[in-house]
Amino acid sequence: MSQAESPTGPTLDRVLETALYVADMAKARQFFESALGLSPFTADHRFTAYQVGPSVLLLFLEGGTLETVVLPDNGGTIPPHDGRGWVHMAFAIRHAELAAWESRLHAHGVEIEGRTRWPRGGESLYFRDPDGHLLELATPGVWPHY
Repeated sequence: MSQAESPTGPTLDRVLETALYVADMAKARQFFESALGLSPFTADHRFTAYQVGPSVLLLFLEGGTLETVVLPDNGGTIPPHDGRGWVHMAFAIRHAELAAWESRLHAHGVEIEGRTRWPRGGESLYFRDPDGHLLELATPGVWPHY
């Protein structure tokens, strides 16, 4: 039985998307697109969506999703949501690219705030986005499954 399986019901496959809430969408997009090299696949005034491997990173403008969104053509609704404060998320990277990522961050003026060597052999670099969210680049060996 996998970790997400339950003997009494359906299973979860993986985390599909995660969200960060940002104060200035233009500033946040500049950081994620320039420093991290992400390309948006959809965006409007209140959000931007980036594909990151098999997952999606959503940037939402703080206070921009406080009302129900009604999708066109009977597409349904998205309930209100929002977030405040510094949150943490990690991006999976290959160990062989750790030095290249460190160089890229340095070239974009992004300060490495912390480094960790994990008991399973993984390594992590920690830095912040313009909104103060703690971002991590993590190599395999951080968790039992990664």
